[in-house]
Amino acid sequence: MPPRIPSQSAAESGPHRTELEAGLSDELASVVSAARRRALRDGDRQIDTAHLLHSLLESDQGVRAVFDGAPQVARLLGYLVQRSIGYGLRWQSAVEDSGAVPVVVEAGWSPVAAGAMEGACARAGLRGEARARCLDLLAAIVADPQARAVEVLRRAGADARVLLPRIESALRNACAGEYADEYADE
Repeated sequence: MPPRIPSQSAAESGPHRTELEAGLSDELASVVSAARRRALRDGDRQIDTAHLLHSLLESDQGVRAVFDGAPQVARLLGYLVQRSIGYGLRWQSAVEDSGAVPVVVEAGWSPVAAGAMEGACARAGLRGEARARCLDLLAAIVADPQARAVEVLRRAGADARVLLPRIESALRNACAGEYADEYADE
């Protein structure tokens, strides 16, 4: 039986996790917590991009809005639920690794998921924001064609290459709306 993911291992409580989670919006921190609980409940060894995608779809309306409507979101959730009950896409015994990031990462995260989390924070930083949003994480996930979440997207008929420009547009619109709200009070 593979080892279960502890709620907070010693490796996860180190500075890397603290720094990473300090760079997350409240909404994204909630998504990460839900993904961690899902991995633990499913008996998976690591939190992977499919866990993150599942939590993003369940938690964030902005994430759901970049897809081709409710039927596509329902198909995605269907694949993800099948996976969580041990049917369909089976990945429990393997580490999610695209070869793009080092295999040795802090305990509890697949290498691809850890890279996506760091990528989400970097994307926010490029916009001049201190905290990554849910759409930043989705963009970082779909940018890696080897991510398990991208396989789920393909199987549900969602093209990651089409999603990325939609995500970018949604982020620009969200940021522009916040800046407009900020200046409306003056």
